[in-house]
Amino acid sequence: MLGYYENPKATRETLKDGWLYTGDIAVFDEDDYLYIVDRKKDMIIAGGFNIYPREIDEVLFQHPKIQEAVCVGLRDEYRGETVKAYVVLKEGAEITAEEVVNFCKERLAAYKVPKQVEFRETLPKSAVGKILRKVLRDEEEAKKQP
Repeated sequence: MLGYYENPKATRETLKDGWLYTGDIAVFDEDDYLYIVDRKKDMIIAGGFNIYPREIDEVLFQHPKIQEAVCVGLRDEYRGETVKAYVVLKEGAEITAEEVVNFCKERLAAYKVPKQVEFRETLPKSAVGKILRKVLRDEEEAKKQP
C-alpha cells in the first residue's frame, strides 16, 4: 500500500517507518498462537485498566435472553472511561439492567462489568452486518452537546 487516496493525514497515521499500523491488538497465548483481541480505537481505559469490549460482548452473547449486544467506552470524570452495554433481547424475552450487570459480575473482573445498560430494538450496523460501535459513541457524545 502506498497510502490513502488524497488523504495524507491518514497515510501518515497508518504508514510509519515502512510498517502498516492496522489498529488491531493481538496477544500470544501460552502455545505461541497469535490472537487478535480487539481494535485499539475500541479499547476502553477505565481507572487505569485496559478493557477490550469484545471480551464483554462475548460474555453478553452467552446470556440466553440476549440476541445481540455491544459495549463501548464513554467518558467518565472519575474513571476516565466507563463501560456501557447496548443490548437487544430475543423476541419475547424480558430482563432488567440489573440482571445483565449481575450476569457479567459472575463472569468478568469487576472493572470490566458494564456500569450502564441500554436496551434497544436494534443496533446500528454496516452494510455487511457489523455492529458500529462508533455510531453509538457518537450518539452519546451528541447527547452531551448543549
